[in-house]
Parts: sequence; C-alpha cells; structure tokens
Amino acid sequence: MKIKEIMKDVKTISPDETVKDAAVLMNKYSIGSLVVVDSKKKIVGIVTERDIMQKVTAPNKLAGKVLVEDIMSNKLITIDANELLDDAVYLMIKNKIKKLPVTDNNELVGIVTATDIVANSSEVGEFYLFD
Repeated sequence: MKIKEIMKDVKTISPDETVKDAAVLMNKYSIGSLVVVDSKKKIVGIVTERDIMQKVTAPNKLAGKVLVEDIMSNKLITIDANELLDDAVYLMIKNKIKKLPVTDNNELVGIVTATDIVANSSEVGEFYLFD
C-alpha cells in the first residue's frame, strides 16, 4: 500500500505565529501537530502537542508570547506520497517519531501518523514490527 492511499490532509502554520495560535488550530481540527511552512510554502519544521507541553506549558511560558519557530522541530523527516507503508513504518521506528509529512515533487501534500499506521497495520510487513 502506498502512502498516498492512507495520508490525511495536513494543516500548516507559519513560524512567526504564536504557540497560542498553533494550539487553537490543533484544538479546532482535533490534531496533534502542524507542519510549519514559510511564506514560500517551503516546509521548515513541525510543531507537536509534545513541543507545546515540554517547551511552553511545563516551563510556565505564555503561549501568546512564544513563537512557533522557537519551539518547532526543524530536523524534519518527510516521506514521498508514492513510497510504501512499510517505508513509513521503518522511518518512524528508526527516527522515533510519530508523524511524517508527505510530499510529492517536494511539495507538501499530506501527513501520515502512527495512528494511520495502526489503522492500516494489516498492510505492514511483519519484519518491521519485530525488529
């Protein structure tokens, strides 16, 4: 099964928006992450619930005063829409991540998450699950 068959719509945010803006969007769409894109729609990072919890909430910072670029992960791993589901599993396990932005010709087209993988686990090869 190819990634494009299971990927979901992706929501984005600008790096110069606040963490409060990010939290409002995540809450509105019931999602756990936003892909961060610059003004040219180039992917520059990802911000997750965990980033907000660890870098804003726990240290008691004001979400309306902290910018997304200050807490986002910028070592972003992506996957091509035409890659196989097993390739996504491998990348997630190898890099200890739960979300993979999906690209097609270097353009952001979706996202696949660990939840998507579990929902399609009958399509995943066993050799990745028991490594």
